[in-house]
Order: sequence, then C-alpha cells, then structure tokens
Amino acid sequence: MNPRARFLALLGLLLLGPLTESRAERGDRDQPLQLEADRASMDDTKQVSIFEGNVRLVQGTLVIRGDKIVVTETRAGFRHGTVTGNPASFRQKLDDSEEWAEGSGERIEYDTQSEVLELYNQASMKRGQDEVRGDHITYNSRQTTFVATGKADQKSPDQGRVRAVFQPKTAASAPAANSTAKP
Repeated sequence: MNPRARFLALLGLLLLGPLTESRAERGDRDQPLQLEADRASMDDTKQVSIFEGNVRLVQGTLVIRGDKIVVTETRAGFRHGTVTGNPASFRQKLDDSEEWAEGSGERIEYDTQSEVLELYNQASMKRGQDEVRGDHITYNSRQTTFVATGKADQKSPDQGRVRAVFQPKTAASAPAANSTAKP
C-alpha cells in the first residue's frame, strides 16, 4: 500500500474511533474514505501528515470539516489527530436512529489510545436534540461520558458557564407510571 493510501486508511480509523463506539452508523467504517484539501504533506519518517485549506473528510455518514488536520502516530502505533478551524466540526448519523451526533470547536483532538475526543474553545456537542456548550468538552467514547467546563475569566453574557439543554423524553421512551401511586 502506498504511503498516501496507508495514511488515509489510518486517518479513517483515527477519526471514526470515538463515534463508532458511541452508536455511530455501523456501516461507516466499511465505506471508502474521501479527503479533500487545498494542500497535503506527509512525512513517513516523523509519522506526521498535514492536510490544509478547506479540509473535508467524508466516510459514509461521517463528515469532518476544518481548516487543517494534523495526524501523528506514536511508535506503538497509536494516533493523535488535531483538527483546527473557525470552527472545526464533525457530524455523523447515530445507528438505528434518525438522529445525528455533531460537535464543533476551534480545535478538536482525538487520541486512539484513550479513545477520548476533546473539543476546545467555544465548544458544543449535540446528540439528537440534547446539547451542551462550554469552553472545553471531553467525550470519553469507552464510557460514553461527557465533561464540560466553562472559562472563568470569560467576559461574555453567560459569564463563561457551561450550558446544557436536555429535551424531555417522549411518552413511548419514558417508564410506565405506576397507576396505584398517589401524589
């Protein structure tokens, strides 16, 4: 396999990791990886590849956009990817659902060893109709947990606080009420 094809395959594994673990569309990982950018440079010696300029990565329902994507590989074979943009974003359909997972921030980082996706600076993440915003959002795909933090020195109307909106569950998804219970 030539270095470019190897890199694109590795990039696909890197970027699909956290979303695949969290109910992402199962068929996406079997789809071809398509990457568009204005410029690309790959250094096999340093194990660093850089794509710049209106970067768009598509694999199945997954779409990642940014100004720049930098991928590094450790000697142990783990990868770390950094996507930057104004904002950088991702979107992917959730499996067995019509809902989507999506997020954005000025920087998105993913580490294949820890399986953690991090969104930085004006970060937001949405799954279905539920949404969380903050300065930094950490999403652990192994445990399917989110941690959001604000920025204490922020001089904005929200005072740098974390904001979350959770939609009520539909009657079909809520547990049945006990008809004998009294108020």
